[in-house]
Amino acid sequence: MEAPRLAHTMNSPTSPCEEVIKNLSLEAIQLCDRDGNKSQDSGIAEMEELPVPHNIKISNITCDSFKISWDMDSKSKDRITHYFIDLNKKENKNSNKFKHKDVPTKLVAKAVPLPMTVRGHWFLSPRTEYTVAVQTASKQVDGDYVVSEWSEIIEFCTADYSKVHLTQLLEKAEVIAGRMLKLSVFYRNQHKEYFDYVREHHGNAMQPSVKDNSGSHGSPISGKLEGIFFSCNTEFNTGKPPQDSPYGRYRFEIAAEKLFNPNTNLYFGDFYCMYTAYHYVILVVAPVGSPGDEFCKQRLPQLNIKDNKFLTCDEEDGVMIYHHAQDVILEVIYTDPLDLSLGTVAEITGHQLMSLSTANAKKDPSCKTCNISVGR
Repeated sequence: MEAPRLAHTMNSPTSPCEEVIKNLSLEAIQLCDRDGNKSQDSGIAEMEELPVPHNIKISNITCDSFKISWDMDSKSKDRITHYFIDLNKKENKNSNKFKHKDVPTKLVAKAVPLPMTVRGHWFLSPRTEYTVAVQTASKQVDGDYVVSEWSEIIEFCTADYSKVHLTQLLEKAEVIAGRMLKLSVFYRNQHKEYFDYVREHHGNAMQPSVKDNSGSHGSPISGKLEGIFFSCNTEFNTGKPPQDSPYGRYRFEIAAEKLFNPNTNLYFGDFYCMYTAYHYVILVVAPVGSPGDEFCKQRLPQLNIKDNKFLTCDEEDGVMIYHHAQDVILEVIYTDPLDLSLGTVAEITGHQLMSLSTANAKKDPSCKTCNISVGR
């Protein structure tokens, strides 16, 4: 049986303090930290016969919820009316927790059958390590509580965005993608040293590398998917790639049909911004049946290569025609090695605009355009 939503952050319609006030008499109670040390102004009484939770189990972990259960001695079990759950990000676990100012991490739930579901984007973020401890409590007629000692502290990590969450991001990205413009090449900018290294140490083939942590914190491709980044956006007035780049003055260009064609699958990977007016969409191009394709098939929404809002590939009169979305910046990850002989490397004439770099860029968690209603 799932517990009701347990707490809200200060920015929620009901603040954590208001929520806890409903359950606790703040003028008369005493709050304890996980070690059982009562604070100076405390009024919660300790009662030895209330069972202490032990053997805590965390299961069914998602990016913004988990199930929790534990074992208890049978004595005085029928006296339990509430559970106090102390939930904190792992890096804060050694501080004194159970204080009024820390209310957003303290969840107060009525005693319900276990396992109990704890959910809510207001205090849980994806791919984040947390610590949790539990107390049992008995509410008295005067509004005070008697409480058990704290349980042991255990650790767990929330999950990445699921396909359901990524589909929500995808739908938001589709709203602002804009009209489609033609493209003919994909391109990758790097320093001269990068291409020299590829020729000397990898037999002329660019190798996939693990994606960094830029973009949405819950993206399942960050730190896991291996690929080679490409761009495909064109300048509106010329129809060609821009001459400026934040990644280096040398550019590898490859004809679009050699990278993206009916023998590749296309996946939506992320949608984000970096405190700017423009937004980025990450797409993954994976040869059918490749390891990258199998990775994405399990985790990412797949797009129809002929009909989507971001990047299309279709045949007209025996010729492949390509289009890209005008109003988002596309970052395309190709998941297989790629030989330089399939394209050309040349120096660009524009500037190196480092301000446009997305390397390990942090997503703006306050942007209403590219955030969804789960943990950031």
